[in-house]
Amino acid sequence: MTETVRTGGCQCGAVRFRIRGALGRPSICHCRMCQKQFGSFFGALVTVPKDGVEWVREEPSYFQSSVNIDRGFCARCGTPLTYRQPGGLEIAIGAFDDRSDLAPQIQVNYAARLPWVEKIFEAPIHDDPDYYTRQEQIISFQHPDHETANWPQQGLKL
Repeated sequence: MTETVRTGGCQCGAVRFRIRGALGRPSICHCRMCQKQFGSFFGALVTVPKDGVEWVREEPSYFQSSVNIDRGFCARCGTPLTYRQPGGLEIAIGAFDDRSDLAPQIQVNYAARLPWVEKIFEAPIHDDPDYYTRQEQIISFQHPDHETANWPQQGLKL
């Protein structure tokens, strides 16, 4: 049987991880601390094997957001990466190179959710073709969604 290996990291590529073994339960958390960490409506996280995480380049920096919770991020680009608590580590779903099979299976702190969050996907879809043509012309400096042999320390800047 082949061991499962997952990779991912921050936007600039300074913090990269490799995970060996099965991931746990993907979830979204509606608590205010997750909203603030992610700068979003909720935080999307998945539990990782206790000894299965290898930091390939730099390790995350941490902010202690409560008595027993640390939240990891890239000190260079600010990407939110981890939720570390006494029971283990969770990694932001959006930080994985392949997120296609990490659909959240549970909502945590549901009572703290924003009252309109269930309706956001009912909003009209922006479908101006000129807008999307302009978007395709953007040159991204973000690390690609795969491992690289070399990546500039400050990210790719042309």
